[in-house]
Amino acid sequence: MTANQPPMNENKQQGSVLEESKLGNHKLVIFSAPSGSGKTTVVRHLLKVMPNLEFSISATTRPMRTNEKHGHDYYFYSKEEFEAGIQNGIFLENEEVYEGVYYGTLKSEVQRLWDEGKAVIFDVDVEGGLNIKKIYADKALALFLRPPSLEILVERLRSRNTETEEQLAVRIAKVKSELKFEHRFDKVIVNDVLSDTFVTAEQTVASFLKSED
Repeated sequence: MTANQPPMNENKQQGSVLEESKLGNHKLVIFSAPSGSGKTTVVRHLLKVMPNLEFSISATTRPMRTNEKHGHDYYFYSKEEFEAGIQNGIFLENEEVYEGVYYGTLKSEVQRLWDEGKAVIFDVDVEGGLNIKKIYADKALALFLRPPSLEILVERLRSRNTETEEQLAVRIAKVKSELKFEHRFDKVIVNDVLSDTFVTAEQTVASFLKSED
């Protein structure tokens, strides 16, 4: 899940906390970052080296890219389907990231993974991460992955060549907004040297999963 409008919009649909009996000892690990910071790379690494983690697949209305698969990278919805899902309360959290482009976390996806005995790891945008942390509190570890500098991040975004200049300008504006919220996360990891980032992420997540509630 990635990106959105100016600052942090409070007008968002958000699911209620699941009953404590359903939470059990399950935990959640949230990785949030501005687009292009490398959070997907870090999450994929953790999934490879930590078998007790399982990825929470987000839902979105953005177009499917050529290398993506429904139910693997995202659950792809039409705008109408997504809006109906909001009305029916199927999302733990969701937001309209850009006009007409929604992202969200399905309640059923989290429960599915918990039923499999897994700790859930999220790759979500900044607002989505904060919403999930607010709901689950100490059950969730919220990590903010920050680029070494704004200039480096902008260069990473440009090198993707997946967006028009207008779309890129909107994304960069959102990046600047999201960087202001890093202090609201449990820990900030600066993604400068990737190998070091992997080590820090592994140690931080392992410590959280071993801790008692």
